[in-house]
Amino acid sequence: MPQLRSSREVDVSSFMEDGLAVKQHLSRYLELSLEQVEQRLPSSTDDLADLHPGAFRPEDATTFYEDTVGTGHLLELAAWHLSSADYIADTLRLQGMTARGQVLDFGGGIGTHALSAAALPQVDHVWFVDLNPHNQTFVEQRATALGLSDKLSVHRDLESTGAVRFDTVVCLDVLEHLPDPSAQLLAFHQRMASDATALLNWYFFKGHDGEYPFHFDDPQLVDQFFNTLQGRFLEVFHPLLITARLYRPI
Repeated sequence: MPQLRSSREVDVSSFMEDGLAVKQHLSRYLELSLEQVEQRLPSSTDDLADLHPGAFRPEDATTFYEDTVGTGHLLELAAWHLSSADYIADTLRLQGMTARGQVLDFGGGIGTHALSAAALPQVDHVWFVDLNPHNQTFVEQRATALGLSDKLSVHRDLESTGAVRFDTVVCLDVLEHLPDPSAQLLAFHQRMASDATALLNWYFFKGHDGEYPFHFDDPQLVDQFFNTLQGRFLEVFHPLLITARLYRPI
C-alpha cells in the first residue's frame, strides 16, 4: 500500500505533486488498484454525464448529487483537480492568504480545499459540507490519513453545522450547480461574521456544445444571482489572475 502524507506536507507544492495523494486515497476507498484508478480517471466525466441523459432539471439536483452519482463523482472531481492543477493551486494560494478561524467549505467535493485549509495554522476548524455521502466518507478518511481529523468535521448541509459563525466561506465550482444560487448567497451572508471573507467562483454556462450539462444558465437566475451578490457583498481585491473572487459581507 502506498505511503500517505502527514499533515505537515499538506500544502500547495504537495497538491501540485500528486493532488494530496488523491489517487492513493481513491485506491483505498474504492478498493481498486492504482492501475485501475488510472484507467478510470480519463473517462470519469463522460461516465458521470451518462448517469443523467437529457436536460438537467432543478428539481433533480439534490437527489442527483446525493444519491445518483455514487462514487462516480469522486473520480470525476479527482480527474478535474489533477488536470486543472495550476488553476486549483492558485485558489489554494488565495485560500492560504485569507482563510482563518472557523472555515466553511460548502460543496467541498473530494476535500482538496478543506484539507488544505485544515493544515493552515491560522484556521481553527473546517466545516466540510457536501450532499454526496461518498464524498463525506472519503474526505473523513483523507483527513485521518493526512493527520487532520481533529480540525475537520463532515456535514450533509449547512443546517447541520449548528449555529457557528464562519470567519471564512469557501464555495468553489458549486454555485452554477444550484437551482437557486441567490438563496445560497443569502444563507452564507446570514452565517458569516461581520469581518468574514468569502472565496467564491461560478460558471453559469452549459458550454458551447453542452459539455457542462449539470450547470444552470437561465438568464433570470443569473440576473438574480448578481443582484444578490452586489447587494449583500463587497468585492475585495486580490492579486492573483484567476476567476475566483473574494467578498466580505455588507
